[in-house]
Amino acid sequence: MALDFFNTVEEEHKRLREITRWISDVAIVLALALFVVHFLGNRYTIMGNSMSPVLENGNVVFINELCYNFLEPARLDVVLFESADDESRTFVKRIIGLPGETVQIVDGAVLIDGEAASLPDGLDLAAIPGLAKDPVTLEENEYFMLGDNRDSSEDSRFVNVGKVNRSQIVGKIWLRVSPLSELGLIQ
Repeated sequence: MALDFFNTVEEEHKRLREITRWISDVAIVLALALFVVHFLGNRYTIMGNSMSPVLENGNVVFINELCYNFLEPARLDVVLFESADDESRTFVKRIIGLPGETVQIVDGAVLIDGEAASLPDGLDLAAIPGLAKDPVTLEENEYFMLGDNRDSSEDSRFVNVGKVNRSQIVGKIWLRVSPLSELGLIQ
């Protein structure tokens, strides 16, 4: 009878350890998820079709606001940036021109430093040159942005956006979370 009592106590201790281990695992996962969502997952809802077909009106994406503290924005990154005139107005566009480069659009072709841009999937074309019909030279910390849907994009080709300063860039769009059928990383 005494042996049964000790076995029961031992089983209860074992069960208590398992429950404690399970609770600590859940707490660690929740803390990690909170960190990821807070630092790498500020949500933003896409408005308009200027980034179609990569991002469509109503898509919900996460913004990595931390990465540009350690890395420089790179060509083809899809970023969220604030308007120079109104910080409450934001845009989502793709980086095409980098600091120190000259961007121009000639006969629909995007040129970087006088050479045809080597960009994938038709991103090297823009029917409307706007400000870039003449060479646009980017200074230190300035970027040239274009929407993927060139015919329906308010971007660096137009005076209300123009060159984008590094300080205007909020972060890199890295993950689409809605609609769930299109969940995935943004390239």
